[in-house]
Amino acid sequence: MSIKDWGNQMTIWEFILLRFGNLLELHDLLFLLFLVIYLITLMGNIVIITITVLDPALCSPMYFFLRNLSFLEIGYTSSTIPKMLENFLSKDKSISLLGCATQMYFFSLLGITECCLLAALAYDRYVAICHPLHYTTMMSRGVCLQLLAVSWLIGVLVALGQTAFIFTLPYCGPNRINHFFCDLPPLLKLACADTYKNEVAVYTIAVIFIMVPFLLILVSYVHILYTIFKIPSAAGRSKTFSTCSSHLIVVTLFYGTAIVTYLRPKSRYSRDTDKLLSLFYTVVCPMLNPLIYSLRNKEVKKALRRVMARKIFI
Repeated sequence: MSIKDWGNQMTIWEFILLRFGNLLELHDLLFLLFLVIYLITLMGNIVIITITVLDPALCSPMYFFLRNLSFLEIGYTSSTIPKMLENFLSKDKSISLLGCATQMYFFSLLGITECCLLAALAYDRYVAICHPLHYTTMMSRGVCLQLLAVSWLIGVLVALGQTAFIFTLPYCGPNRINHFFCDLPPLLKLACADTYKNEVAVYTIAVIFIMVPFLLILVSYVHILYTIFKIPSAAGRSKTFSTCSSHLIVVTLFYGTAIVTYLRPKSRYSRDTDKLLSLFYTVVCPMLNPLIYSLRNKEVKKALRRVMARKIFI
């Protein structure tokens, strides 16, 4: 049973994930599609981690952050896609209250941490381009480890608070989540209480920990572009900009959908639109990111060829 009766109070102990209920006839095809995307995501990010560890040429702070971003992407997609794939195959579409809270916690943890790491990577590019003579001191190993630790700490604390805001609310029915994972907006709509304070808290968290890193990234790129435009030769400008173009594309894709999803007015909330946007930043972006970083980065492509050549030779 998904609901238990305690006197006059009904308490939900599990939720039903509706996923893509309007596409029932395509579930087998969707299962194969998402399975292939998940495998590509895993392989792509594992390749990035492997070559940045094995190749000595990729030991700079930028590749340190890329390696950690790839690790985050693996966890980020693994917090949602495996459960979605399981539901495609199983007749039981339920997820326990604890399972739902756990999924939301890790999804929020990894998402917020990624926002902070993208800002750290933007700072790395700012220092490399705008202060190249001080790069080794301003981006020392100690500084990189501190930025990584702060990013994870913020993610842990924010995810803990955000999950508590949601799951201290009473849920007494209905228990059908019109989504493919336990996300904030659809869960808030199921609460049997006034959710105004919770919505304000969630919105405030989103503004602070999504928009503030995004603004830091924007400020970094304003300085970067100003420095690039001062380079006299077109070839020099192109070469310098190429070192941060991949990061800029990833930021645009990730933040574009996240901001629209969590910061748009409630009056414009649409279940179908929300699912589509969520699919983009939880499924499509993590698959594209390794491809963007590898295909647009000559050093990564050269390192991949060197690692493959060593393996073949051995």
